[in-house]
Amino acid sequence: MSNKELEMATKYDPQKVEKDRYDWWLSGKFFETKNDHKKEPYTIVIPPPNVTGRLHLGHAWDTTLQDILTRMKRMQGYDVLWLPGMDHAGIATQAKVEEQLRKEGKNRYNLGREKFLEETWKWKEEYASFIREQWKKLGLGLDYTKERFTLDEGLSKAVREVFVRLYEEGLIYRGEYIINWDPATKTALSDIEVIYKDVQGAFYHMRYPLADGSGAIEIATTRPETMLGDTAVAVHPEDERYKGLIGKTVILPIIGREIPIVADDYVDMEFGSGAVKITPAHDPNDFEIGNRHHLERVLVMNEDGTMNENAGQYQGMDRFECRKQIVKDLQEKGILFKIEEHMHSVGHSERSGAVVEPYLSTQWFVKMQPLAQAAVELQKTDEKVNFVPDRFEKTYLHWMENIRDWCISRQLWWGHRIPAWYHKQTGEMYVGHEAPEDEENWEQDNDVLDTWFSSALWPFSTMGWPDTDANDYKRYYPTNCLVTGYDIIFFWVSRMIFQGLKFTDKKPFHDVLIHGLVRDADGRKMSKSLGNGVDPMDVIEKYGADSLRFFLATGSSPGHDLRFSMEKVESVWNFANKIWNASRFALMNMDGFTYEDIDLEQEMMVADKWILTRLHDTIEMVTRLSDKYEFGEVGRVLYHFIWDDLCDWYIEMAKVPLYGNDEVAKNTTRSVLAYVLDHTMRLLHPFMPFITEEIWQNLPHDGESITVASWPQVNEHLTDRQAASEMKTLMEIIRAVRNIRAEVNTPMSKKITLLLKAKDETVLSVLEKNRIYIERFCNPEELKMEVGMKAPEKAMSAVVTGVELYLPLAGLINIDEEIARLEKEWDKWNKEVERVQKKLSNEKFVSKAPQAIVEEERAKEKDYLAKRAAVEERMAELKSAT
Repeated sequence: MSNKELEMATKYDPQKVEKDRYDWWLSGKFFETKNDHKKEPYTIVIPPPNVTGRLHLGHAWDTTLQDILTRMKRMQGYDVLWLPGMDHAGIATQAKVEEQLRKEGKNRYNLGREKFLEETWKWKEEYASFIREQWKKLGLGLDYTKERFTLDEGLSKAVREVFVRLYEEGLIYRGEYIINWDPATKTALSDIEVIYKDVQGAFYHMRYPLADGSGAIEIATTRPETMLGDTAVAVHPEDERYKGLIGKTVILPIIGREIPIVADDYVDMEFGSGAVKITPAHDPNDFEIGNRHHLERVLVMNEDGTMNENAGQYQGMDRFECRKQIVKDLQEKGILFKIEEHMHSVGHSERSGAVVEPYLSTQWFVKMQPLAQAAVELQKTDEKVNFVPDRFEKTYLHWMENIRDWCISRQLWWGHRIPAWYHKQTGEMYVGHEAPEDEENWEQDNDVLDTWFSSALWPFSTMGWPDTDANDYKRYYPTNCLVTGYDIIFFWVSRMIFQGLKFTDKKPFHDVLIHGLVRDADGRKMSKSLGNGVDPMDVIEKYGADSLRFFLATGSSPGHDLRFSMEKVESVWNFANKIWNASRFALMNMDGFTYEDIDLEQEMMVADKWILTRLHDTIEMVTRLSDKYEFGEVGRVLYHFIWDDLCDWYIEMAKVPLYGNDEVAKNTTRSVLAYVLDHTMRLLHPFMPFITEEIWQNLPHDGESITVASWPQVNEHLTDRQAASEMKTLMEIIRAVRNIRAEVNTPMSKKITLLLKAKDETVLSVLEKNRIYIERFCNPEELKMEVGMKAPEKAMSAVVTGVELYLPLAGLINIDEEIARLEKEWDKWNKEVERVQKKLSNEKFVSKAPQAIVEEERAKEKDYLAKRAAVEERMAELKSAT
């Protein structure tokens, strides 16, 4: 072994440690699949980030969780594929490119489709390189040989295959429907791309005059500009007020069109006047009523939200300007007689923020009911997709059971162009994988598919499907786990499930690990408008990737939001620095010590046996909790073991033999230190890959990289419960002495008299065997250890398991204060007794909990009762002495 450990800096510097390490991993091909059929495959596909910009903290959190899983599984001997890739993100990317073109005085129309797409591909390449650089900074163990993009040729082939098959089965159709229209981006939106916000609006009450001059009928609307497209007024067939008017007509104000009064069960007799205006081209419910009554559909708006030629005198006006003007005109004519303020929910485009317009348009749709039904039925079987936490299964099922047909066409240029062609002369439509042979007489549909259409195929299209003989598809599909946020269960998770079932007859993943959103320290959503966003690269620049990763992975439980705190990231850096300095100390005491020198068969001191026991308990807990995706708990277990057990206790105790003259004891301690640090770095590696690799490379080891080192296994041979119990007693004694010294301001450097009264000869032998630790960490001038010792009158005292300890600090003790202190201690042990007895008196706990847990609680009860009794006895002694 080299002297490199002696060169470790005195302070952990993440920039220095992380520099060049990722490139070293890539050059070693440690993250690439091995296609080793002796190993079980384990697959995760990355939720592909949009090529619209750089990654945010949510991406960092999401990918860190995936990296933890894949690094762990790789170490556990699986053939791991973590497949990287990116999404073309139709609307979002096109909007960014168009914004850039506007700054240059250009637009997509004067560029033309081909040139515009060239510009968009340039954008994609630029931002893809930014994203890869960020993946590198985060230390993500991705297999770049498998990287995919939703518009690459293989995925485009899969998209065409799915479209054609669904079309041929009648599950994709083209029709005129009311869709959600974004006037800003001039494209259709699916229902889940619409965000509803409460907006202060109004009900506008109007009277439409009957054509025969016999009166008027009262209606109310929140969108008076749409009245220009009214083609009927509807009433309920059972409404006594209007039975005589059904079949009559009214004159549509301003336009002057004569429109019928129709009867329809949809109308709510109790709401408002019980009569409603019907605008089939601008309202989804009116569209259905219009179909039932064969009403004309009159569209009064253009795609950009301005009024069209059917709006008469309002043609060319913006829809909201038209609203103001038409209200004014109707008031002047006496048609509009009341305006009532009304708070109502208004749909806004998720992408542009524009108010969404229900709009009559010819679009392509997926018939969802049969696809959704298959996905719902799957959840009733043992083969169901496992949601973690399971409460999100209800969220998923509720949406699937109430699903509407999916509008999949978008009026964009960036995306998968719909594989449909129209004959220039006959108008005939052809749907297929490629253009018709007589191509010059056919024109392809100008629209592209919704981004989520291709993303829904991601788990299998990336593996080579529709070629079902493709090696990756056969070996790595279905995938094991999908990691994603709860905000895209509808957008993405649900669609992957129903498309996976439809086209592969398999669920696309076994588990879905759901996390929340990253919020600021006050719990607010991060946004540009609030100015509270945090760039993960800035955090890495300051504290390193490992600090950010450990915080993100352990800062919340599955399914919950995470509050970002720079102070907490800094505290993780302190944790990393603690690990660094402990490792540095160990390595400085291992100069020339090799992997072959590690010998755990020699006689060990109690501290050695204890730390090995604690290590193997930690291995068991970390592995078990990780399998349940409880990474917050894993972090807590690792932190406690490393900071408290390893650094604060074992390394301090290791100094006794390391600084002594017994070479055998030194070598035993070096062996234990090397073994424990090696295994600790392996456990921590998935969370903090950079620092663990750096330390591991300096340790005596038998491998090339910690990334492919085997995952630690519990070794019962190195577990010693008796030693753990003895160590607990020693630690309690040392803590008690330190606490008493602190209470009476007696520093550790000052010699004291320490009297230890052992419960029996067994306890006494433990104390004698470990006298060296008691002397080293309690610093007594005089140390007496006996069974049946008489307690001195004026002494500070404490009770630990099996031992009463006394510090006769002459002149420093106040009997009344000591009694008061002991009363507090008695209260503490009494509460512990009550707690454990309550637990043991619970029949459900005793009958259902594992026997080992019940026995552990019984042992605690015995221990707490003994401690309470010893404190009582000491208080009685002091009281009798006063």
